[in-house]
Amino acid sequence: MLRIRLQRTGRKHESSFRLVLTERQNSNNSGRVLEVLGNYDPRFNKPVIVADRVKHWIAMGAKPTDTVHNLLVSTKIVDGKKINVLPKKTPPKKEEAPAPAAAPVVAALVAVAPVAVAPVVEAPVEVPVAEVTTETPVAESEAPTPVEEVAAA
Repeated sequence: MLRIRLQRTGRKHESSFRLVLTERQNSNNSGRVLEVLGNYDPRFNKPVIVADRVKHWIAMGAKPTDTVHNLLVSTKIVDGKKINVLPKKTPPKKEEAPAPAAAPVVAALVAVAPVAVAPVVEAPVEVPVAEVTTETPVAESEAPTPVEEVAAA
């Protein structure tokens, strides 16, 4: 399967990219590209893309990576929405509507359609009581000695 992807070129901290057509199994830096379709320098944000060749290869079945798809959408070569390429984290929290704005709506609903509400009767819940046994310690002077036990018998 053919892929249209970015191949990094340039120096350290001065990255620029080539837009290349390559087999999916090839790595980005293998050098085995079928065609160079343009270049992109993110520092200047001015992509130079051969649009007719990109459209030709997409029509032939080549699939752009998500980042390349977003680049093609922003340059209006491909129609569609951008794809979120960031890792999926927790979804953003939606802000709740303020309570005063919701109160008139509830009051209007109650006024329009009164509903009889049956009272809820709860059965009493029996709580098991744990039996507490307290043993009183026997003082040593009151405890029978083994000699007295034998004599009593």
